[in-house]
Amino acid sequence: MDESRRNQLLTEHLANYITEHKKAFVNQVLDMRTRHITMVLEEIFQSQNASAVIRTCECMGLQDIHIIENEVKYAINRRVLKGSYKWVDLIKYRTRENTSTALCFAELKRKGYTILVTDPSPDGKSIYDIPINNKLAIVMGNELHGTSAYALAHADEKVHIPMYGFTESLNISVSAALCLQAVIPKMRQSEVPWQLSDEEKDIIRLQWYRKMVRRCEIIEREFLKALPA
Repeated sequence: MDESRRNQLLTEHLANYITEHKKAFVNQVLDMRTRHITMVLEEIFQSQNASAVIRTCECMGLQDIHIIENEVKYAINRRVLKGSYKWVDLIKYRTRENTSTALCFAELKRKGYTILVTDPSPDGKSIYDIPINNKLAIVMGNELHGTSAYALAHADEKVHIPMYGFTESLNISVSAALCLQAVIPKMRQSEVPWQLSDEEKDIIRLQWYRKMVRRCEIIEREFLKALPA
C-alpha cells in the first residue's frame, strides 16, 4: 500500500475520535488557509514578539511562517501563542556560516515568491500599493536593527506602512498585522488561486487530526499495524 492511501485511511480512522463539529471546523479553516502569502521573521530577539506574529498569522489564515536564525535562535512564548503554533508550519533556517537569510530567500524564490522586505524609510512602496497577483513573502526584521543589509539588497521590493505621527516605527506584531490586513482582503477578493490544493489540505488535515486526538501515537501505531502491507 502506498503512503498516500495509507495516510487517507489513517485520516479516516482518526476522524472517528473527533466530533462532527470539530471536523466541520477543520474543513472551514482549511478552506480559508493560504500559502499565497507567507511571513518571514528574521532574527527576532524577543520571544513574545515572534510569538505574537505567529498568532496573528494563524488568525489571518497563513499556513507557513519562515523563521531565519543567524545569531538569534527562535524561542516560543506559550502564554502569547495561545496554541496557535500547533496549526501552522514553522519553517526554520539556521546555518553555521550565518547565511540563513540567503538560504531562506533562495527557497522562497524557488517556490515562486516575490520577496517584500519591510523598512520604515519612505523610498519603498506602500504596503497598500502592492499587487497580489504573485505569491508574496513579507519579511520582518528584528526589534533593534530592522531587516538585514542582505535582506534589503536581495528583496524584490522594499515596503513600508504609511505613518503620520512623530514616532517612526511600530511594534513588530502590529506591523505584521497591518501588512497582512493590507494584502489579505485584496487576495481573498481576487481571482488568483490563493487557496490550498486538495492534496495540501489532506496533508494538513492529518497533521491537525493527530494533534486533536488524545493518545494518538498509540491509536495510530495499532491501526497501521493492522493494515495490509
